[in-house]
Amino acid sequence: MDPTPTTTERARSGPALLAVLTPAMLVTVIASDMVNLVLPSIGTEFRASEAELAWVVTGFLLVFSIGIPLYGRVSDRVSLRRLFGFALPTYAVGGLVCAVAPDLLVLVLGRIVMGVGAAGIPVLSIIAVTRLMPADKRGTGIGVVSAATGVGTAAGPAVGGGIGELLGWPALFWLMLAAALVLLPAALRVLPGDVPAGTARFDLPGGILLGLGAGLVLFGITQAQVSGFAAPSSWGSLVAAAAALALFGWRSVRVAEPFVPPALFANRVYRTAVLVAFLAMIVNLGGLVFVPLLVVDVNGLSAGEGALVMIPAGAAVAVLSPFIGRLADGIGTRPLVLAGLAAMGLFTLSLSTFAGGASAVPAAIGMFGLSVGFILVVTPIISAAAGALPPEEVGVGLGILQGAQFLGAGAGPALLGVLVTARERSGGDAVNPLHSGHHAAAYSDAFLAVAGVVVLAAFIAFRMRPAAAPAPAPSRDADRVS
Repeated sequence: MDPTPTTTERARSGPALLAVLTPAMLVTVIASDMVNLVLPSIGTEFRASEAELAWVVTGFLLVFSIGIPLYGRVSDRVSLRRLFGFALPTYAVGGLVCAVAPDLLVLVLGRIVMGVGAAGIPVLSIIAVTRLMPADKRGTGIGVVSAATGVGTAAGPAVGGGIGELLGWPALFWLMLAAALVLLPAALRVLPGDVPAGTARFDLPGGILLGLGAGLVLFGITQAQVSGFAAPSSWGSLVAAAAALALFGWRSVRVAEPFVPPALFANRVYRTAVLVAFLAMIVNLGGLVFVPLLVVDVNGLSAGEGALVMIPAGAAVAVLSPFIGRLADGIGTRPLVLAGLAAMGLFTLSLSTFAGGASAVPAAIGMFGLSVGFILVVTPIISAAAGALPPEEVGVGLGILQGAQFLGAGAGPALLGVLVTARERSGGDAVNPLHSGHHAAAYSDAFLAVAGVVVLAAFIAFRMRPAAAPAPAPSRDADRVS
């Protein structure tokens, strides 16, 4: 009888692995914001207010941000095949519920179920690349998967707006359901069923506290976008989040085997990667959400035309991400990250200065440069974090890193939304003295603010230097000669 194929033998087929992970990542990321441009249609059909409609997006993002670190931690004890075998069917069931939803409440519940399944795909995909591909190919693999993330994020509004306008908003969920069902057998075939060797106990209370804190932070910021920070739903959620995270920190230093080992953050490369990824995602998602809004509000484009402005950025991400992954394998992380942050800062300043003019071209160019800069940051930083972690901490470490990214993805647009709303109410000229166009002053200030976030990220990244490698142990031959 032939022996069961090992993880190493399965990993030899890197193209087959990426052929499954890339589209899985693509469809789950698209699902996060594909509904943005069809919310008015959903509101008209269900006679829902803007605050009620916000739950179609918020419900998905809440469980998404909570689930990512949980999937990462569980992957240290459960095989990747079983986890994908849970995540993809759950995602499909949520899509089915959304597609046939008779009212807004059922639609929101379906989005929550979709989020439970979708949360596993990004972190499990990165973990699969890290564990199953050779170290010298890891950057390339992460680059390919990151390309799907970038393309999905940029394409989400375009897919949602285009299909929703042609076929109606339920067609979006039928499409996601079909994609998940097609990917499931391929994922079960290519992913290993090996159970990780880790034997540490799973600290469920710690995981619940961490997920609760992250979810409440996102919910509080999202509510601030709708009702302002003075609303009890906003500040109350943020206070509860602080309490949950404080309890999580207290528990982490008290229990023998915490959900997140405190020693994880003693690793300077990993700690820096988490902070930079979080800040870079705030900037990137801020641009992806507010550039289309800018060209619709200021330039008078339709929602579909506004989504088209994002196509050059998505195409650049798709083409460049694998190349950047190979480059990271060759020249290291820090130079690429600093170059990427420089590009992000330059093009956010360009958006603040020129994007409010009569033409939408400066907005498209600004988003193009911002997306290229983001890929220069996120691809090598994920690879560096994975390489800096010991094998027994890869799952939880990458879960926290991916969770920080998507928490930034949810928090960035919400915070910028609060800023834009406040500036539109107050009126006045833009803070940027080079900006021309009074009607876009609020957007100019928002992009100027994210440029400040880029500066903070660059300061943190500049200090990212890996610890010195230990000296090689003397060989037995050397000992024998001595």
